[in-house]
Amino acid sequence: MNRSDFFRDVSEVVMLIPYGRVTTYGAIAEYLGTKSSARMVGYAMHALVAGEYPAHRVVNRSGQLTGHIHFQNPGMADRLIAEGITVIENQIVDFNKHFWNPFIELSV
Repeated sequence: MNRSDFFRDVSEVVMLIPYGRVTTYGAIAEYLGTKSSARMVGYAMHALVAGEYPAHRVVNRSGQLTGHIHFQNPGMADRLIAEGITVIENQIVDFNKHFWNPFIELSV
C-alpha cells in the first residue's frame, strides 16, 4: 500500500467515528491491517486536521490529546467537550467509555 492510499484509508475510517466517541492512532492502524503503523496514522491525521474530518476524535492509546497542538480555535479539547466528552488537561476522562474500536465496530 502506498502512502496516498494509506492516508485515504485513514481518512475514510476517521469519517466513520461517531459523534461523542474517540479512537486511537493504533486502533485505526490495526483496523487497516498495519498494526505497527500508529505513527503513520498520526502523520495522516496531521493532514486531516485542516479539512472537514473529525480529526479531533483521534487520540493516543491513553486518551491523551497528543494532536491538540495542530488545532486552531476551537481547539481539540473544545471540540470534544462540545460532543459531551469530559477533558481535563488534555486527557479524556473515562476514556474507555468513549472509546470506539473500528476493528470491532466495523467488522462484517
